Amino acid sequence: MIEYIDIVRNLFMSFIITLILGPIIIPLLRKLKIGQNVRDDGPQTHLKKSGTPTMGGIMILIALVITITTSGVLNRDMYVLLLSTFGFGLIGFIDDYIKVVKRRSLGLRAYQKLIGQIILAIILAVYQSSTSVLGTKLIVPFLKDQYLDLGPLYIPFIAFVVVATVNSVNLTDGLDGLASGVTLIILSFFGLVALNFGMEIISIFSTTLAGACLGFLIHNAYPAKVFMGDTGSMALGGAVSAIAILLNLPLIIPIVGGIYFVEALSVIIQVTSYKLTGKRVFLMSPLHHHFEQKGWKETKVVAVFWIVTVILCLIGIVSVPY
Repeated sequence: MIEYIDIVRNLFMSFIITLILGPIIIPLLRKLKIGQNVRDDGPQTHLKKSGTPTMGGIMILIALVITITTSGVLNRDMYVLLLSTFGFGLIGFIDDYIKVVKRRSLGLRAYQKLIGQIILAIILAVYQSSTSVLGTKLIVPFLKDQYLDLGPLYIPFIAFVVVATVNSVNLTDGLDGLASGVTLIILSFFGLVALNFGMEIISIFSTTLAGACLGFLIHNAYPAKVFMGDTGSMALGGAVSAIAILLNLPLIIPIVGGIYFVEALSVIIQVTSYKLTGKRVFLMSPLHHHFEQKGWKETKVVAVFWIVTVILCLIGIVSVPY
């Protein structure tokens, strides 16, 4: 039986492990010359970040697996959560490795990443639809005892949600502490919801990963000593997706993950507008760069996005029909 003390212990343990890993892994990444390549056409203030160690998401994953495996809370759902997190993290790791170590700027081709993401998403969808008491039904936010039964559309819908979420988190990872801070808040939200649902395993996973994000944030906050890279952002996207799906709450992702949503939407709007009209809607996309170009300091953009996420998660708490 999992108790509150177990959740707090795991959160604290993963936080401490990530904190300790920083002074070990960051110099190692620097020694291996695994540094970030900064776009020349991006905000000029970012040029000084060139060479900052990346692939730091490895620290989050190490802290997560050590804490979970030593806490004795492994069961079927936990294995699925870990599979989604590490599976997407592996895709990100390969992409980072090709870009940074092999010096091939494009990394994995888009279709290669998409194939891997879709396979993992389908596995997640099939597992949930065959094991959940709700089957192919989804909980509808704000509507108590109301469910949306997708039937045969469940698997393609879930696959779309997962792939969209993972890539949205990846796009959000563009400023010091942005993706790690936003995701920390969202994971805390899911930890609370899972606990209220009586799904302690999902709660302990969410809070353990939140603790790892908090520890990473100490190293990643402005001015960042390390970036998480695709290794971290895709792993976090896979984790958030899996948590929401196992709670039968994928419909709440656009609410609590509103920052993810608008970041991805800004890119879609920008690309579509430029291709159709030759004009740009934003000064630069994703959206966080638009605000930077308008003169906002990086720390202000991050702080505002964190605050917005807190507000969205409060709305999410009200919207969940317990």
